Amino acid sequence: MYQDFIVQKWSIWPPLEGQESDSLAQNELLSFVPKMLKRRLSPLARIVFCAASQCIEEGTYLPAVFSSTHGELAKSFKMMEMIEQGEEISPTAFSLSVHNSIAGLFAMAYKNKQQCVVVAPGEEGLAAAFIEAIGLLQEGVDDVLMVLYDEPLEAFYPSSPYKLSMATSCALALRIGKKGFGTSLRLSMQSEVGDDGEQPLQVPLMIQFLAGKQEKLILQTPRHSWCWEKR
Repeated sequence: MYQDFIVQKWSIWPPLEGQESDSLAQNELLSFVPKMLKRRLSPLARIVFCAASQCIEEGTYLPAVFSSTHGELAKSFKMMEMIEQGEEISPTAFSLSVHNSIAGLFAMAYKNKQQCVVVAPGEEGLAAAFIEAIGLLQEGVDDVLMVLYDEPLEAFYPSSPYKLSMATSCALALRIGKKGFGTSLRLSMQSEVGDDGEQPLQVPLMIQFLAGKQEKLILQTPRHSWCWEKR
């Protein structure tokens, strides 16, 4: 089984070493966000917006796939601490902590009414979002926006020996289609098994693959492997 597609654009935030990543650059990328909405953005939501906004043009509305292993877990943890201390939780704070909150805020900021899927990928890692996005292409849409993002787990949650947490927050956005200019890729499933960790550990590997001369990226799970191959 394999599927071919084209990565028309891709971007990350924070940028690769040597590229501008200061607050002025971030503010410029977030300039389209209404001020009242911008105040609701968590640090994780801000990096998602900064990555995604570089893959779409103003007035462009695309179906989207958002993928995060943990989502806004830091917000949820903070609310649990507040409950433990006897403090009340506001409905707004709760609504901004759910797994699809960043995708919802992004749709509001861009006035995007296209289909949006939010994935918690588990051991399949990056492949889950790619499968969802390719499925949308197979259904007839021209382009799909994908955003893969996570932040380090709170120290309260034991991530060792499980490969569940990344060292720093990161968001990777890709605009893919069945045609157009860009990098042609083929995604296939293979029989080899292993454990390359979940999405937080896989995102940096995908960034290296897209940015470098590497022809293949193989990520192993306990059941099978996923292979991305440049065509």
